[in-house]
Amino acid sequence: MCTAVSLKTKDHYFGRNLDLEYSYHETVTVTPRNFPFHFRKVGDLPNHYAMIGMAYVEDNYPLYYDATNEKGLSMAGLNFPENAYYPSCVEGKDNVAPFEFIPWILGKCATVKEARELLAKINLCDVNYSERLPLSPLHWIISDKEESITVESVKEGLKVYDNPVGVMTNNPTFDIQLFNLNNYMSLSTEPPVNNFCKSLDLKTYSRGMGALGLPGDLSSMSRFVKVAFTKMNSVSGTSEDESVGQFFHILTSVEQQRGCVHMGEGKYEITIYSSCCNTDKGIYYYTTYGNRQITAVDMHKTDLDANILTSYDLITEEQIKRQN
Repeated sequence: MCTAVSLKTKDHYFGRNLDLEYSYHETVTVTPRNFPFHFRKVGDLPNHYAMIGMAYVEDNYPLYYDATNEKGLSMAGLNFPENAYYPSCVEGKDNVAPFEFIPWILGKCATVKEARELLAKINLCDVNYSERLPLSPLHWIISDKEESITVESVKEGLKVYDNPVGVMTNNPTFDIQLFNLNNYMSLSTEPPVNNFCKSLDLKTYSRGMGALGLPGDLSSMSRFVKVAFTKMNSVSGTSEDESVGQFFHILTSVEQQRGCVHMGEGKYEITIYSSCCNTDKGIYYYTTYGNRQITAVDMHKTDLDANILTSYDLITEEQIKRQN
């Protein structure tokens, strides 16, 4: 499963954890303005906004997991099993395959407001990338520095939700996830007061007791609550290093360690990578399960007017700075 976060300090930051039991050998990939996107059912997009993000590149096509364009609009697709539903093509709609959704939105839109306009005409249609790579059941978070929305294609149709917390995980549907936060309104960053019984001399015996009841398991519903509480109460300095560091600390609160989620046959779900993109500067930071050191890729240090992809292999081996 996965977790995505949108955070604003001085700049705006967007990123996610990718939690899976396997990797497609994804790369940090920059798609320049003149890389031709050939869509299956809608017109081609030969020129568009440049974007950077994590992608599996297949046949020279970037299958983005998450990305940010040069205008600061960001988007991520997260697993949404049993809920995602992709209908057949519909006449009069923009029939976009789900694997084309991120480049379709980020290639054309500079803001969430502009994305909403495209979403009113879109149909996420049931078209596989290939026989080897069938569609994944996904839902998406789209964010700029001002707002976030969640997009879910379900049997009832395409749902677009305002996302006031700027976080997303997996099942259940987003409206249920958001409503579930009502169950945790008593949580606090402050020490608790005794509402149990005034005649009992109850005391706080530890720091952090105001958050007693905050979920700590790895299920998607619990992770939503945990990361929402962590992010919404986050206090960060405004420098780039402080902001990036704080963003990764937020994601670390819901990361998955090998051994805790058994997928059978000796396989375990882990946080394969965590990402944080400064959407104002176009700098994409990441860590991997095997490498906790933060690595940065600046999209503006590539030729954004080119017509070919630029990809950077992930550094997956631990880099330890030894002081003596």
